[in-house]
Amino acid sequence: MTEPDRGAPVGRRVFLGLVGLGAAGVIVGAKVQNWLEQVVAPIEAKDFTGLTSLLPFGNYRFYSITGDFPHRARDQYTLEVKGLVETPFSISYAELTAMPATKLKRDFQCVTGWRVPDQHWTGVQLSKLLDRAGVKPEATALRFVSFDGEYTESLTLAQARRPDVMVAYQLESKPLSRQHGGPVRLYVAPMYGYKSCKWLQTIELTARVEPGYWENNGYDVDGWVGRSNGRDDAPT
Repeated sequence: MTEPDRGAPVGRRVFLGLVGLGAAGVIVGAKVQNWLEQVVAPIEAKDFTGLTSLLPFGNYRFYSITGDFPHRARDQYTLEVKGLVETPFSISYAELTAMPATKLKRDFQCVTGWRVPDQHWTGVQLSKLLDRAGVKPEATALRFVSFDGEYTESLTLAQARRPDVMVAYQLESKPLSRQHGGPVRLYVAPMYGYKSCKWLQTIELTARVEPGYWENNGYDVDGWVGRSNGRDDAPT
């Protein structure tokens, strides 16, 4: 499935007007949010330094550490599973979405304080992909790599095997947009959003935890939200 051409970027004055309309959209409804997400998709953060991370579309704030939102069409996407596994493999978007799906209704909580409640996520449990690869005994952790060329994240093997950790491809019953980390991202329900690696390209099994981008900049390696989001139990 090929994603449609989203058109040319809008000008700065129009963009600033759309930011205001996006804020209003939080009040006036989801249709405005959906429309704005389509219109502003081509805009790169490097053109409007700092503004992209503040766009309140659908109550989300969109962040990118590279200055833009990378794009990969669904019919050109592959996810690689490698490292300390018996059978490394690559899987296409079509193959991934043909696997038995898991659905979760959970909050998305950012470490900066904002939260979007009761989001419907669809994807494949990460444990199913690990079972297919066959994890070697010496593997204790996973490293995730984004196709933005910069972002990485990590989980322990025990964390990765939780039933509320998935490789997600839908949000609110729609394919993940470019801004939300599509076509495929990691979703770690009981942890802060920085643990849910967007634009997921590689899952690598490792002998030990290798801290990701934000951990190397001072964030906790274990990003548990715990009871503060009112839904996920604190880890045991």
